[in-house]
Amino acid sequence: MNLRINPTLVLTLISLPLAGCMVGPDHVRPEAAVTDAFKEAKGWKPAQPRDTALPQTWWQIFNDPKLNELVEQVAGANQSVAQAEAQYRQAQHLVQSSQSSLLPVATLTGQVSRFQAASGQSIAVPGIRNLFGLGAGAVWEPDLWGRIRRQVEANTDSAQASAGTLQALILSSQATLAQNYFQLQTLDAQKALFDDTVAAFAKTLEITKNRYAVGVAGKADVVQAEAQLESARAQAVNLGVQRAKLEHAIAVLIGKTPAELSLPASPLLVPPPSIPVSLPSELLERRPDIAAAERQVAAANAKIGVAKAAYFPTLNLAVSNGYQASDVDTLLTMARRYWALGPAGAALTLFDGGVKNAQYQQAIAAHDATVAAYRQTVLTGFQEVEDNLAALRILQEEIQVQDKAVKAAEQAVALTINQYKAGTVSYLNVMTAQTVALSNQQTAAQLKGEQLNASVLLVKALGGGWNERLLPTKDEADGDRKWTDYLILPVDLLGFGQK
Repeated sequence: MNLRINPTLVLTLISLPLAGCMVGPDHVRPEAAVTDAFKEAKGWKPAQPRDTALPQTWWQIFNDPKLNELVEQVAGANQSVAQAEAQYRQAQHLVQSSQSSLLPVATLTGQVSRFQAASGQSIAVPGIRNLFGLGAGAVWEPDLWGRIRRQVEANTDSAQASAGTLQALILSSQATLAQNYFQLQTLDAQKALFDDTVAAFAKTLEITKNRYAVGVAGKADVVQAEAQLESARAQAVNLGVQRAKLEHAIAVLIGKTPAELSLPASPLLVPPPSIPVSLPSELLERRPDIAAAERQVAAANAKIGVAKAAYFPTLNLAVSNGYQASDVDTLLTMARRYWALGPAGAALTLFDGGVKNAQYQQAIAAHDATVAAYRQTVLTGFQEVEDNLAALRILQEEIQVQDKAVKAAEQAVALTINQYKAGTVSYLNVMTAQTVALSNQQTAAQLKGEQLNASVLLVKALGGGWNERLLPTKDEADGDRKWTDYLILPVDLLGFGQK
């Protein structure tokens, strides 16, 4: 088949959109409230790491090998992350779909028919006839006003936003795992505390029984000591329920069933790390959720151009070339050839009841909404950093005071037990002193856990080790297109085995 296509004509047609204008505003990053320094960062002088930014593997600053092992599984095994990754790939293919609209649609047609003309129909040869046809054609809509290019721009920005959302989810899941891990260690520390307390209460009970045996203590003292001991044992057992739930949550975060994960008891021994806090302005570049919100603004801005381009006329160009004959032998001869070239149609809407205006105003309102969402995300980011800076500062002061309270309470217990042995105080004084000591020790363990929890939340608020440079570029956001991506049929149906 001799299908001749003028390459000069093709290049001319394809270059038409490049010469056309693009209606609609160009994106400009919205202004957001940014302060010169964090309010709660006064006097904050982190010693390690010395870098002004967190490392990408931020969890390693806690120096806990088991935590490192668990967190590193999140990105590859967490099912919520897998879902977000698939949605990002979906957004990439949406970009490719919109890019395809810039190219012509080519078709190949074939025809085989046998017919008989109706009575009275004017034909050269009456009777039953055959008709064979073979042709190729292409239809193309030049993007004169930038509607398609704005849609490509909007889809590309949305794909970048999807990538930012994916990274924000990974960071959130990693931080949640670290929080659960440290909370589990806090429970282990409390369990160790209760084990020591149970041993101490058992010793006190033995002393009370001995005093009762020689007649210097009443039966009530023995009963009270037994009740106190069993109460401590019950509280120790109750910690197991909370620990089991945390262990199950950690398993799910790394894509495992609870039955597949068992963490040995590990009391809270990790000291809180020094966390580098950068300038507030850098927060805009280091939080993936802020980057995603900004990309959503860009996408909404491009959609204004799409809506505005709908006001302008559309033009379709078509070219066709083929053969038609009544027998196969003469089908591919020049005498049976036909061709056509020219506008397939042009349209301009004169009246639509205000539909296009409503869509245009809707696009503007949607853009304004994304700008407000972006600014709110920035403000929330600053709030989270300030909250956790304040929490770490206040918790450090509280821990120092609480440690003094623990030492005083432990000393009071020792003195009271000695006084009880000497018969100068009742057993009620011993119970009171031991209860106060246990309460202070529990509070101290909880405060250390809260301190590590606030450290994790501060790392998350600062964006972890993420940076805006890690956001896919516009070229990367449309995916790595292979030649098979331009085929009509899915490659798996053609036997190429592409997933």
